Amino acid sequence: MEIFVTNDDGWGAKGILTIVRIMSELGHVTVVAPDGARSGMSNAITVAQPIYLRPLNDPNWGAEEWQKRVTVYTTNGTPSDCVKLAIDVVCEGDSSKIDLLVSGINHGSNAGINVIYSGTMGACFVGAEHGIPAIGFSIDDHSPKADFSHMEKYILELTKHLLEEEKPYGVCYNVNAPVGELVGVKWTRQCRGYWTKEMIPSVDEKGEACFKLGGEFINIEPEAQDTDHWAMNNHYLSVHPCTIDQTANELV
Repeated sequence: MEIFVTNDDGWGAKGILTIVRIMSELGHVTVVAPDGARSGMSNAITVAQPIYLRPLNDPNWGAEEWQKRVTVYTTNGTPSDCVKLAIDVVCEGDSSKIDLLVSGINHGSNAGINVIYSGTMGACFVGAEHGIPAIGFSIDDHSPKADFSHMEKYILELTKHLLEEEKPYGVCYNVNAPVGELVGVKWTRQCRGYWTKEMIPSVDEKGEACFKLGGEFINIEPEAQDTDHWAMNNHYLSVHPCTIDQTANELV
């Protein structure tokens, strides 16, 4: 099996190293990842500057047995650029060479409305556009030292199961874990809600007034038990099928 891995936290983040190690148990892994953090990039693509694709230059890489089943490239591009590079450059334009695209593990939740901002899921949407099975994994912990051990127990079997699922064109999966022990896996839908009080006043190093992004998520359906937020709040691993078709079908 040929598996491609990317993320939006950048190569070297604990999350991508974790998922690469796990995916190496399923087959050969090729990584095309940003060379630094690209969080919140959604489906952004690079249009105003050259995009570079560079083999990993790390003499310590390959020391572990599982690392010998992994090829790594880094790029100055976005997560969406990474998938386009994987298809057009690494696979020479043949997306059928990719059996699975995995994005993550993201340091931070991509549940609810976060899915539209997420660079992690942006990469999955590009995969879905090309008919590639794609899964984004995230945990509700922004710490660089986030503990993935509880969700790790589910990743391999869940991935195998999702690969076997019959799904229409354009579908990918948004998998989110809470922090701590899990009681199981729950299929969910996107929670309806919005962010408020996002622009937090601050001062830069020169003393000029500026703003930093923060805010509070408002869940407008807290009692609904079929959403990704409810699942995570109740210690489930949330599996949310997404689609690139943004048509409001009830209005057509």
